[in-house]
Amino acid sequence: MTEEHFDAIVVGSGFGGSVAAYRLAEAGRRVCLLERGRAYPPGSFPRSPYRMRENFWDPSAGLLGLFNVWSFPGIAGVVASGLGGGSLIYANVLLRKDASWFVRDAVADGVLERWPVTYSDLEPHYGQVERMLKPVPYPLAEQTPKTRAFRAAAEREGLDWSLPPLAVTFANEGGEAGTGEQVPGSEDNLHGTPRFTCRLVGECDLGCNFGSKNTLDFTYLSAAKRAGADLRTLSEVRSLEPASGGRYRVGYVDHAQEPADRVTLTADRVVLAAGTFGSTYLLLRNRSAFPKLSPRLGQRFSGNGDLLTFATGAQDEVGAGSVARVLDPSYGPVITSAVRVADELDPGGSGRGFYLEDAGFPGFVTWALQVIDTPGVLWRLRTAAVLRLRDWLRRGPDPDLGAELSALFSRTDLSAGVLPLLGMGRDVPDGTMRLRRGRLDLDWRKHKSGAYFDRVRAVSERVARALGADFHENPLWHIGRVITVHPLGGCPMGDDRREGVVDSFGEVFGYPGLFVADGAVMPGPVGPNPSLTIAALADRFSDRMIEPVEGGHT
Repeated sequence: MTEEHFDAIVVGSGFGGSVAAYRLAEAGRRVCLLERGRAYPPGSFPRSPYRMRENFWDPSAGLLGLFNVWSFPGIAGVVASGLGGGSLIYANVLLRKDASWFVRDAVADGVLERWPVTYSDLEPHYGQVERMLKPVPYPLAEQTPKTRAFRAAAEREGLDWSLPPLAVTFANEGGEAGTGEQVPGSEDNLHGTPRFTCRLVGECDLGCNFGSKNTLDFTYLSAAKRAGADLRTLSEVRSLEPASGGRYRVGYVDHAQEPADRVTLTADRVVLAAGTFGSTYLLLRNRSAFPKLSPRLGQRFSGNGDLLTFATGAQDEVGAGSVARVLDPSYGPVITSAVRVADELDPGGSGRGFYLEDAGFPGFVTWALQVIDTPGVLWRLRTAAVLRLRDWLRRGPDPDLGAELSALFSRTDLSAGVLPLLGMGRDVPDGTMRLRRGRLDLDWRKHKSGAYFDRVRAVSERVARALGADFHENPLWHIGRVITVHPLGGCPMGDDRREGVVDSFGEVFGYPGLFVADGAVMPGPVGPNPSLTIAALADRFSDRMIEPVEGGHT
């Protein structure tokens, strides 16, 4: 049987794959994008427990959902499986990597970090991605309790606070920010569905059911499809190998078929953009077909310094006492503002720098927190019942129950006064991924980044105290584990194959036409949220990809 051939095959549709697919298709190349997950149009993201139970990724258990949770001894990672990749479940922050944080020959605890690209190299590509994703600072900060409170706490502690750019549509073009307004002409996307301005419901990380986020399916992928790209979902790549004539052969499982079909394609170019875990795993799994791969494959893993902590029970000082402080974490997008803590690479800075961002969660989580306060609710219900019984005994009951029902919610300290704090920054990229019994394994421990994590915890606690709140670490911290939503490394860039798996244009050393274009290419942490830097690198890599095939290095 003749194998179908493309100019380029892109594996994965996140911030690297979407950009590469669009750039290649725009340049007139015949492109096939393979995404293992489903398409998620507005309204399709689960919210109920019944539907959420099937919203995880594990094909061996028949699960083809959105959330892919990886668990290793020292760290857990949460990534996405769907058309649009991580953009479907991220918090929309598009910050550029700080110019001074593109380090050369930096050594920490014996771990080398060397970036073969500079801020100047990426600056035009940052601009190009921003024009496509249209990030704006949060325009409703003054009416959002958590944003105002976080800013006040940061200023009290002398911290550098700002409103980072968010890839969210808050207003129609030329208009004021307004919630739930239909965006004119927004049906021109690969889903064919209308979009609406942000409804401020804190559901960004579960998938936006209103199409308010400027996710990759609405932007780069829709543009790629209009340019002729073949977008295939439920197509999980399993095999990769060189083929005759300088081509590559890609084998994938079509989960849309029952039983799943195995399909083989060939291409002149292959772009691996399956994410840090996915791309690294594919190369490790198929390493025998690529004997010239760098010995650095699997190295330089970083969690981008992710650390989640909590401020709870926030209080406002009133006279000689205090009252419960309303932070209302479910109002607004998940992240609205950020604090930047300087690095030793910055003028006057010390230690390893990081960002601390406010966070939120959907309204149903606040109801769950309110239930945790059940003993207090039941006591108030008991009091209301006694008063109601007294009225009945007097044979003069008041039929209006509004006051009694309101009293049930008279104390909402736990649900309204909590604020998650998200830290991320320059941890030490000392993790190594390898195969163990055919499965991906990660050797990473937090101790080499101990000084960095101590800084993040200390500043997070200062902010919590400035909010008049108690400070709580993530419970996993006490058993030596952290959670990352920004895994990086495994196929790091380098100046040569002794130093990295790919060059500064993402091309794999020794294999012209084979590229990696996702978080796996990072030789160290980005610092801020890495999505924009991943996309900017992919835009830069695309310059090499659209060159004639003979343009690749040997």
